[in-house]
Amino acid sequence: MALLALTSMAVRPALDALAPLLGRRGAPVRIEAGGGVEVARRIRAGARADLAVLAADALAALHAEGLAERPRVLWESQTVAAVAADAPPVALADTADLRALLRTADGVAHSTGPSGTALRALVERLGLADGIRLVQAPPGVPAGHLLRDGTATVAFQQHSELATLPDVRVLGPLPGDTAITSRFAAAVLTTAPAPGPARTLLALLASPEAGTVAARRGMHPCEDGRS
Repeated sequence: MALLALTSMAVRPALDALAPLLGRRGAPVRIEAGGGVEVARRIRAGARADLAVLAADALAALHAEGLAERPRVLWESQTVAAVAADAPPVALADTADLRALLRTADGVAHSTGPSGTALRALVERLGLADGIRLVQAPPGVPAGHLLRDGTATVAFQQHSELATLPDVRVLGPLPGDTAITSRFAAAVLTTAPAPGPARTLLALLASPEAGTVAARRGMHPCEDGRS
């Protein structure tokens, strides 16, 4: 029987790619993905699942509340900028390019997750908050979708979420000291119906073989594995 993993949308592409490997290694998994805030709310409301894969700070909070075993940091992902596929070419080589991109955007889309929080802080640090219209995507909706419906002309989110969207062109990671990196962790939930197999699944997710697969979906292994 497949284990149930509750995950944020950012890690869904990596877990989907890993599903065949996990099945062959004897740890089949069923994935339910949503906005990270909503997934954490479900866990706090008593959702029964075996494993959670979320932003590292969100899982650390659940662990402190006694709702998850000690998290293991698995992957990190760079926040990237993206525009519609048919948009004019845009440079993103340095901070001046980033400032120009933000200033000229007709709406700057971001997520409800850690990359969105970090982007808002970055806009404040750059002194651009008063001149930019920031648009937060609904929970569980990739920021890139707001490019497709015209709500925004540039989107910022983890590479794993933007790279797979049709009609969206990734410009690249944020340059220099404006770079935003988010860490993602996994933990066995205290409500896990099958905690033993769930711990086996966690060990597989942290394996080098799994890391190679996840890297193809924009999630790169963390070296220290600490929460």
